[in-house]
Amino acid sequence: MNDNEIRIKIKINTTAFLIATAGTLCFPQILNLKENTLGFTNSIFSVFVWLLCLYAVGWSLHTIDRRDRRGWRIATVLSFLFTAAMLFGVRLDAVGNVDFKDWRLWVSLPILTCFFSILIRKFWNVLGRLEERKKSLTEHIKIPATPAGAAKHIDVLTFLVLLLCWLPVLLAVYPGFFVYDAQDEWLQVASRVFNTHHPLVHVLLLGGIICAVHKVTDSYNLGIACYMIVQMMIVSGGFTYLLSFMRQRKIPRVFRILSLLYFAFFPVIVMFTLCSAKDTLFTIALLMLLLSLLDMGNDAAVFFSSKKKMLFFVLSAAAMMLLRKNGVYAFAVMMPILLFYHKKYLKKAVIVSAAALMIYFVINTGLAVALHAESGENQEILTVPIQQLSRTYKFNREVFEPEDVAALHEILPEEALVLYNPKLSDPVKVRFQNDAFAADKSKYIKLWMRIGLKKPLSYINAWLVNSYGFWYPDTVIDVYSGNTVFTFTYEDSSYFGYEVEQPGFRDSKIPWLDEAYRRLALEISQERIPIYSMLYSPGGIFWCIAFVFAYVLYRKKYYLVIPYLMVLLVWLTVLLGPTYLPRYVLIFWFGMPLFAAMLGEEI
Repeated sequence: MNDNEIRIKIKINTTAFLIATAGTLCFPQILNLKENTLGFTNSIFSVFVWLLCLYAVGWSLHTIDRRDRRGWRIATVLSFLFTAAMLFGVRLDAVGNVDFKDWRLWVSLPILTCFFSILIRKFWNVLGRLEERKKSLTEHIKIPATPAGAAKHIDVLTFLVLLLCWLPVLLAVYPGFFVYDAQDEWLQVASRVFNTHHPLVHVLLLGGIICAVHKVTDSYNLGIACYMIVQMMIVSGGFTYLLSFMRQRKIPRVFRILSLLYFAFFPVIVMFTLCSAKDTLFTIALLMLLLSLLDMGNDAAVFFSSKKKMLFFVLSAAAMMLLRKNGVYAFAVMMPILLFYHKKYLKKAVIVSAAALMIYFVINTGLAVALHAESGENQEILTVPIQQLSRTYKFNREVFEPEDVAALHEILPEEALVLYNPKLSDPVKVRFQNDAFAADKSKYIKLWMRIGLKKPLSYINAWLVNSYGFWYPDTVIDVYSGNTVFTFTYEDSSYFGYEVEQPGFRDSKIPWLDEAYRRLALEISQERIPIYSMLYSPGGIFWCIAFVFAYVLYRKKYYLVIPYLMVLLVWLTVLLGPTYLPRYVLIFWFGMPLFAAMLGEEI
C-alpha cells in the first residue's frame, strides 16, 4: 500500500467516524421515544448502534464509486425525503405538530441525509452486482415456455385455489365486511335516489346485487354475501392474470408459488377481498393497468401492433377511473409522460389514452344523466383547505377578523368547527355548506388565502398531520379512535373497518377465525411484532417502493419507471384525501409480488 492509498484510507475512515458519530447522536430525532430520550441515549444499546453505523458507513465508503455523481444525486434526494419524513413524522405522531423552530430538526436533517444516502448507494451497488451475477448465471439457460394447454390448467387451478382459501374466511366473517360507505351506496339503489358522491358504477354493482338477491330471498345478508362472491371471483381473476403474466415472463416457479400463497393468506389481501369498499375493485383495475404499462414498455412495437393488448389497456384504465375519482387525476398526469416516452408510436398512444378517457366520461356522465344523480358537492376536493381553516380557527383564532369569522361560519358553522379532528376531516367536512360556497367561491378562496398568509405553518401542519400515515412508517392507524359505529367503538386501532353495516349483520360460521380478523382490524397486535409490522405499514411499504423507483431510475430502466410512476401518482392524490387508511393505498399490498419481480427480474 503506497502513501496515497494510505492517505485515502485514513480520509475515508475519518469521514466514516464523523458521519457515524453524528448520525448516532441524531437518531433520537427520528425515534418515537415519547420524550423519553434516555431510552436511547443513556443505554448501552446506543453504543451498539454506533459501532454498527461505523462499520456500515466505513464499509460503504470503501466499496462504492465516489465519482458516480448521478447515483449520488438520486440517492441524496431519496435520502433527504426519507429523513424529512422521519423527522416530521415522529413529531406529528408524538404531539400532532411539527415545531419548525426546533433547531434539532434542522441540524439532524443534513446529517441523517448524508448518513442514509451512503447506505442507499451501497445497497444499490449490492443490487447491481446481484443483477450482473444473475445474468451471467442465466444467460445460457433457456427456460422452456409452458405449453398452452398446461398454462390454461394452471390458471384455472390458481383461480380455484384462491377462491377455496378465501371461502373459510368469508364464512367466518359472514356475510363479509359491509363497511366504508356501503350502507350509503346500497341506499341509493334501494331508494332510487342517486348522487355522484360515490362512483355510480360501483353503486349499481353493489346495490344492484344486494337488492336483487333480497327481492328473491328476502335476505340482505345473502345479498351481501353474493356481492362478496362476485368480488372474490374478480379479484381471483386479477391475481391469476398477474401470476400468468409472471409465468410468461419466465419468473421462477418458486417465486410464483410464494406469490400465490401470499395472495391466498396474507390478512390485508383477504380482508379487502371480502370488503365491499370500492377500493378493492379499483386496485384490481389499477393492477391490470400496471401490467399493461409493463407490456407497453417492454416491447412497444408488439404492444401497439396488437389490438388485444391495446384494448386491455383501454379497459383497465377506464375501469380504474370509473371506480375512484383520484384515478382520473393520476391518469391525466401520467398521460403526457406516457406519450413522450412512446413518441415513436405517438398516434396510437394518443388513441388508446384518449379512448380510455372517452369511455370514462361517456359512462360516468351517461349514468349520472340516466339516474338523475345529484352533484355539486365540493368538500371532497376541499378536504385539505377545510382542515387548514379548521385547525387555524381552533388554535389561532386571533388571526380571524370579525368579517373573517362571519364568512367562515357561512361555509363551516361553529358546531362543525368544534369537531375538528387533526387526523380525520369527516366530522367537519360532512357539515360543509356547499350551497353557500357555490354562491360565491372567490369570497371563500380569498378567505383561505388571507388566513394562510397569516399562519402558513398552521396550514402546513394541518396537511401533514392529516396525511402522515401514508409516508411515516411507524404510524399506528387510529384515525377513528373514539368513533362509535353500528356494533363497536374504535379504540387503539382503526386499521380496517371490521363491521357489517345495516341492513346486514354479522353471522359468523367460524367464530374463532372471525375473532382473529377482528383483532387484526381493531387491536394493536401485528404492530407489536418487529419487522413483520412493516408489512402492514402504508408508510413503510411506500418507502420500499420509493427506494426501488429511485433504483430503476438510477439504472436507467425507464420502461419500469412509468408503472412505478403511476403508483406514486395515485399515492400523491391520496395525500389530499380525508385521512390515512390502508384502503386508499391498497395497491401497495396487491402489487407487492409484482414490485418484487420488477426489482429482481427483467420483467
